[in-house]
Amino acid sequence: MVKNDANEKDMGIDHLLAAGQVDKLIVTHLGLNTNAIAMMNEGRLEVEFCAQGILAERIRCGGSGLAGFLTDIAVGTELGEGKKPVEVEGTTYLFEPALRADVALIHAEKSDPVGNLCFAKTARNFNPLMAMAADCVIAESVHHLPLGGLDPDAIHVPSPFVDHVVPIDQLHEEYAIVRR
Repeated sequence: MVKNDANEKDMGIDHLLAAGQVDKLIVTHLGLNTNAIAMMNEGRLEVEFCAQGILAERIRCGGSGLAGFLTDIAVGTELGEGKKPVEVEGTTYLFEPALRADVALIHAEKSDPVGNLCFAKTARNFNPLMAMAADCVIAESVHHLPLGGLDPDAIHVPSPFVDHVVPIDQLHEEYAIVRR
């Protein structure tokens, strides 16, 4: 699983962690998730820490069809251990492999029926990148607007990158039915 952070206990990806559905987590930090921290310390969860900019670039490379990129960030540090060093014109770099996903679950502020998406605030940091780097993209949407309801110049992810859109109100209705 690739995620910027591990959320908090009992929210977000913690539900997948608690159910034993995640073997490896590639993340910038574990945040306040005491469950993820305990699982890592007990050896039940492999965690690969990655600087935030490096994580974003690895995902961008995956969505752009690149194998990865070279960087001097983390050379000679604990974060660089196990990475392949590459020398270019006398300077040592580390090879950072691209990241792709089978499925991306993303959160949009607005969507339309064909899958065009708009994000609010910091949701633009990783959601558009993940939409490009996944084989199947499922977006939940706060505001599901009719066709033509989105300003074309405000679309952050165009519909060809999105496979499914689930309006949040529909998601909560289905979840309520399942929980009964």
